[in-house]
Amino acid sequence: PADQDWEDFLLEFEDEPKPQRSVRCSPAPGPFRPCLHLLGSWMIRGGVWLIAAISLVSNSLVVLSVFLSPLSSVTPPKLLIGLLALVNGLMGVWSGWLAAVDAWTFGSFWRFGVKWDSSFLCRLSGFLCLFASQTGLFLLTAAALERCLWSGAAVRSDRPDGSSGCLLTPPAVRLSICVCFLLGVAVSLPPVITGNTSTSFCLPLPSSSSSLAFAVSLVLFDSLCFLIMTLAYIRLYCRSNKAPPTSDEEVALTRHVAWLLFSDCLLYLPVASLSFSSLLRLPVAGPEAAKGILLLVAPLPACINPLLYLLFNPLAREELAALTTHTCTGGATKRRGAAGGEPLDLTCDEDAEKQSCDSTQ
Repeated sequence: PADQDWEDFLLEFEDEPKPQRSVRCSPAPGPFRPCLHLLGSWMIRGGVWLIAAISLVSNSLVVLSVFLSPLSSVTPPKLLIGLLALVNGLMGVWSGWLAAVDAWTFGSFWRFGVKWDSSFLCRLSGFLCLFASQTGLFLLTAAALERCLWSGAAVRSDRPDGSSGCLLTPPAVRLSICVCFLLGVAVSLPPVITGNTSTSFCLPLPSSSSSLAFAVSLVLFDSLCFLIMTLAYIRLYCRSNKAPPTSDEEVALTRHVAWLLFSDCLLYLPVASLSFSSLLRLPVAGPEAAKGILLLVAPLPACINPLLYLLFNPLAREELAALTTHTCTGGATKRRGAAGGEPLDLTCDEDAEKQSCDSTQ
């Protein structure tokens, strides 16, 4: 009987409902104001992690191939491409930042949401995203104009290097780079100063008249940049038959900038459509679709731009191969020196051989 009573007690205890802790967020949560998870669905979460990884790795390879490869001479177009990769890497840092915050607050974002939205780190995250996207667009515009001016100088001088073009001097290119970075800072600072972020992703989405005016002016300015780049390349291709034969490197760089312009323009169309639909209050895309565009489509140029250079530009493969060989050779030389061996000085041997031949003659 005692065993029967104990079994009945256990059954009654198991039948009692266990208290469940329910979380109620106020105001009502949504795609841009999450309650439990910052990134929401696993598809967006996986996409953000993938974008961060590809962007950081591929842009790092482009920067190494442009600035550190022994075969690479940093000409004005390659300088612009290398800096574009450096800025695109910042977009990968932003995506990785959001992914890290989502992982840290997984399932309990409601505990940190208010602090995160009003924190300096959130503002810095928004600044990083805006600065990377806008400065990358300005650098791409400068690269397209540089290619157009280089082609015009080559036609006028009948020389493939275009050395007679006064607008193509390295100081002028450096000045244009400084202007691009200053414009990027000027465009990205207002949301940081005013704290004008209406989402947990720290982006200045239109929620008031001032933020709406800022978003619209930004979209119009970006559209003007794409229009300038398109007109510059149309002019370049219209006079390509008049230009003298050019080197393979210049042709590859011109083609690469054209691919960048085409891909970035295609990826910018959904972002521009989303901005104009918000301006006109048209239900073109729901909140979930808008969230996917901002987190997955807007950062895509930071992944595609370096991949286009690494996969379809023969210069990149040669530069990376030379950098790898140089690094391995340098490491082997250091190990040989540490072991007490003396590395062979091929230059001295060649000079001695030439001197002996001259003396024989």
